[in-house]
Amino acid sequence: MYTETLTRRALFAASAGTIAGATLLANANAQEPKPVQPRAGSKPDEGEPLPPNQRVGIAIVGIGAYASEQIIPSFAETRMCRLAGFVTGDVAKGRTFAEKHGVSAQNVFTYDQMAQLAQRPDIDAVYVITPNALHREHTEAAAKAGKHVLCEKPMATNPKDAEAMIKACADANKILMIGYRAQYEPYNLRAIEMCRTGKLGRIVSLTSEHGRTANPAEKRDQWRLKKALSGGGSLPDIGIYSLNAARYLTGEEPAEIWATISSPKNDPRFQEVEATVHFTLRFPSGILANCISSYDWSEVKRGQVFGTEASLTLDPLSDYYRHNLSVSRKEPGGETPIEQKILIPEKNQFALQLDHFAECVRTGKTPKTPGEEGLRDVRYIEAIYRSAREGKSVKVS
Repeated sequence: MYTETLTRRALFAASAGTIAGATLLANANAQEPKPVQPRAGSKPDEGEPLPPNQRVGIAIVGIGAYASEQIIPSFAETRMCRLAGFVTGDVAKGRTFAEKHGVSAQNVFTYDQMAQLAQRPDIDAVYVITPNALHREHTEAAAKAGKHVLCEKPMATNPKDAEAMIKACADANKILMIGYRAQYEPYNLRAIEMCRTGKLGRIVSLTSEHGRTANPAEKRDQWRLKKALSGGGSLPDIGIYSLNAARYLTGEEPAEIWATISSPKNDPRFQEVEATVHFTLRFPSGILANCISSYDWSEVKRGQVFGTEASLTLDPLSDYYRHNLSVSRKEPGGETPIEQKILIPEKNQFALQLDHFAECVRTGKTPKTPGEEGLRDVRYIEAIYRSAREGKSVKVS
């Protein structure tokens, strides 16, 4: 795992090669907005929306594809949030976004201008959606400017940076929350409830697979294939969904980790980062979670939990707007398990996550997914890489 602490400029220099690092960040933020409309009936309905002057003003730090296609459109479905600014490497793009979304042009900043956020009282917080290795720099800058921080996962590329982010926000008396959207999504919440209340009997094991095809021709993948910016390959990008799900479905922290890594030979995509990671988590109760992440698969986003009385399947587990949850159990005296599909109204998990963050900012309550939650995953990711590197299990606490 990449553990050296680098400044943004040093990261750009370290990423020079096939694609210059500075170009990577610009490309990551250079896509035109293509709003994805949530499916009908997905709007959160927990209470009445607040008037604009009572909402939490949030500036988006990094306006690449995920921000422009998912997060920004979701502000329209929030109850407590107001889109208040943009921080970007492309000022012209930032101004275009500001005009499109009714944001003051005065609230468009470059990354080097984040200190000026302190002069904007209409911006209460930021949402950091930049390449992984830049999260620390942007979180520290926001906290220093007196702003609360919602940061995308993975929180950082190494524990040292994650710890520094927690300290920066604590020292500034500001909220730090990590964007684990699945923990706010209704199907995942129902699965958690079923797993933790004995609906499956005693949980014995869990499996989860997340895979997709990494494509260096796509701007979103260019920085992800550069270790200095991403910290790793499929594991920190999509394997983290399996890792985090194993923890929140069981309600336990792993005690021991085994892992192996494989990448196709001579594939130029995987000169710096891994393609596929197989990892097993052993929990104190004896539950085993077998997980796979891959940048060399077709699309998979699945989770399964196996109990003594029933099994549960989330397929997909971590999609943006589409989920399926089913439970399979054998009735007394029956021979064939009966599958029951659980139907829940889809809701916009991005809006639910944003509103939870805004509620924490407004009330001072601790987020459901605070910086410490992100730090735990960063430490486990480091242990997974260590196990694969050393060829043996790693005990964690």
